Amino acid sequence: MPDIPSAEAQDRDIIPLSHLRADCESCFGLCCAALPFAASSDFAKDKAAGQPCPELRDDYRCGIHSKLRPSGYRGCTVYDCFGAGQKVSQLTFEGRGWKEAPDASARMFEVFPIMWQIHELLWFLTDALSREPAKPIRHELLQALQETDELTKLNPDKLLQLSVSAQRAAVNPLLLQASELVRQEARKRFKGPLRTPKKAGRGADLIGAKLREADLRCANLRGAYLIAADLREADLRFADLIGADLRDTDLRGADLTDALFVSQSQLNAAKGDKTTRIPARLSRPDHWQS
Repeated sequence: MPDIPSAEAQDRDIIPLSHLRADCESCFGLCCAALPFAASSDFAKDKAAGQPCPELRDDYRCGIHSKLRPSGYRGCTVYDCFGAGQKVSQLTFEGRGWKEAPDASARMFEVFPIMWQIHELLWFLTDALSREPAKPIRHELLQALQETDELTKLNPDKLLQLSVSAQRAAVNPLLLQASELVRQEARKRFKGPLRTPKKAGRGADLIGAKLREADLRCANLRGAYLIAADLREADLRFADLIGADLRDTDLRGADLTDALFVSQSQLNAAKGDKTTRIPARLSRPDHWQS
C-alpha cells in the first residue's frame, strides 16, 4: 500500500470550494444556451437545447437576472452548475466563447452537462473529505478526488467519450462509506434515542409528507422524494441528503447543520427563511423569506 500523505499535504490537494461554485462572470452563459427548458411554472417559454435564451445578452449575461422569478424564470434561480460553466469556458475551450467560435458551439454545449456531472462528484467528495469521522478512508477519498479532477482537464473529444456513469459507480461506494462513518459517529453525540419516522429512508416517497418537527437526525434520505413536504422545524442534522428532491420542501425553521452532501441547487429549490440553519459551505438563497 502506498504511503499516505500527511494531513497537511492532503489538505493542499483538496479543491477549494470557490472552484465548485458558479462564477457567471467567467462563463459564456452556457446554462442559458446549452440546456433545454419547457414552458411551465418554472419557465416562461420553451427553449431547445443549444438555442440561446432570448433574455441572454451579447455579453453572455442575463438581461433579467435581477427579476428572474417575477418574469417567470424561477427555474433559473434554482439551477447551480457546481462551477462547470467557468471550467468549460476558460479551460476546456481556452476562453473562446461560442459566439466568437461558432464552429465549436455544438461541442461546447455537449461538453457542458458532462462537466456538470463531474463537478457534482467533486462537490460530494470535498464534502466527504471535510468530515473528521471519514478519516479512515481519507486516502481513498483523496485519490478519488484527484482522479475525478483529472477528468475535468480532458480535451472536448475525450470528455464526449467519457462514461460519467462509470466514474459515479466508482465514487459512490466511498461516499456511502463516508456517510455511514459520519452518521455513526454523530449518533454517539446525541443523547437519547433517535426518533426517525419509519417512513423516512433511502429513496422514500415523502411527497407532501407532514414531517413538521420530525427527528431526522442522521437519517439516510438519499434519493428521497421530499417534494412539497412540510419539514418546518425538522431536525436534519447529519442527515444524508444526496440526490434528495427538495423542490418546494418547506424548510422554515429546520436545522440542516452538518447535513451531508447538500447542494446549493437543493436549497435553491426549497422554501426557507432566516430561521433555517444551513451547512456552512452553502449560501442562503436570495428568494427565501426574510
